[in-house]
Amino acid sequence: MSTHAARAQHSLLTPHEMSQADQLAVRGGMPGTQLMEEAGAAVARAIMARRPIGPVTVLCGPGNNGGDGFVVARHLDQAGWPVRLALFGSVETLRGDAAIHAQAWSGPVDRLTPGVLDHSSLVVDAMFGAGLSRPLEGAVLDTVRSLRESGLPVCAVDVPSGLDGASGQPCPDAVRADLTVTFFRKKPGHVLMPGRILCGELVCAQIGIPDDVLDEVAPACFENHPDLWREVYPWPRADGHKYRRGHALVVGGPDMPGAARLASLGAARAGAGLVTLAVPPAVWGLQAAALTSVMVRALPETGALAGLLADERLNALLIGPGMGRSDAVRTQVLELLAARRATVLDADALSSFQTEPEALFGALHDACVLTPHEGEFTRLFPMLAGSKLDRAREAARRTGAVCLLKGADTVVAHPDGRAVINSNAPPELATGGSGDVLAGLILGLLAQGLQTFDAACAAVYLHGLAAQQVGPGLIAEDLPGAIPAALRVLRKEFF
Repeated sequence: MSTHAARAQHSLLTPHEMSQADQLAVRGGMPGTQLMEEAGAAVARAIMARRPIGPVTVLCGPGNNGGDGFVVARHLDQAGWPVRLALFGSVETLRGDAAIHAQAWSGPVDRLTPGVLDHSSLVVDAMFGAGLSRPLEGAVLDTVRSLRESGLPVCAVDVPSGLDGASGQPCPDAVRADLTVTFFRKKPGHVLMPGRILCGELVCAQIGIPDDVLDEVAPACFENHPDLWREVYPWPRADGHKYRRGHALVVGGPDMPGAARLASLGAARAGAGLVTLAVPPAVWGLQAAALTSVMVRALPETGALAGLLADERLNALLIGPGMGRSDAVRTQVLELLAARRATVLDADALSSFQTEPEALFGALHDACVLTPHEGEFTRLFPMLAGSKLDRAREAARRTGAVCLLKGADTVVAHPDGRAVINSNAPPELATGGSGDVLAGLILGLLAQGLQTFDAACAAVYLHGLAAQQVGPGLIAEDLPGAIPAALRVLRKEFF
């Protein structure tokens, strides 16, 4: 699959971009009523494939999401399901395609109140779509609160009502769904937290919108997938040797030696031909005794890196894991950046600049990857607000570096506005040291010549895949050893 096709396949569309796609499909000859028919039918099929026939209540809103709900109700009714439909507002006030499909519904239309939930075995939430930007209120709020208290299973149309499809952020009383059916492409809010949890199982149904509308929509956000970096992934070649696979340097500190070891092993497992760990003399013996395939070098007492960096074969650099925050770390970071080589800055390499972030930003260059978690990000960018996606993009734009904002929904943002959201990380990765391994994976891929954005995207996916191989009970030490199994899975996807 070409990179262009992969981006089309794995695009995440904001509500505005999805509206554009709908309009382009209509202009291309697909009637809006047909799109709504296909959408509602897809929701009904998803329900019927997962649940036995039983009484269902369909909650409809006053817009196109409610129009989808009328179609769902009709298809379930025709399949023999006892259906009760409740509308917020009146049929007479519906407009456009929603009004046409409401007229095709032959059953009664109840007023939307909490009482319509009585005696139901399933609720279809077709009240509000992904573009809702205000809190729920009135009868809708009362009904949603009753729905949450009831524990009834919920199928949401497009997004659960009250969830922002662009940011993944819910209003306080948003619906929590067991199944969500969206259309054409997922939205960022489907994969960002906590939206991903509120959606439950997610189905993306194709409803007749042609893929070529994406050429005009030009989305810049994607769900991470090997297809996006398949063409550049540095698999070992039969005619290769270790010097062609790069030489990665990890700079370690004196107080938390395990972090630097994990990062070094991550770089080696990612395929770097050579890995050197440079540490203060006081911990050289400890690190040298613990590592075999990684070379360990003692730094001068001053911590100066000039002697190491004189070796231009060290083509990818990492500092931060286990370093501690200090002026000495700041000095080492600036030394590495002055070398103008591919550089990963993690953990304390970032937090050490909390009081003077501009000193760091001014030294960064376009071969840098920043890998903060939320706390480290806030120390550097306390002024940034908005969704996780927005904040990562703005940080990348301001610094000119790739920003990888970690979490269950890690966002990788490029300075040009492109962004990837990773969704394959299992919850077991929330353990100390796992981020050090991730930094090492990025380093190892950079050493082999990947560009920063591709290296960050591939590494975070591989990190999640390795964790999946381990499963429950995972600790960070398990991850380097799980990389070979993850790579075997990845190779099968590629070949």
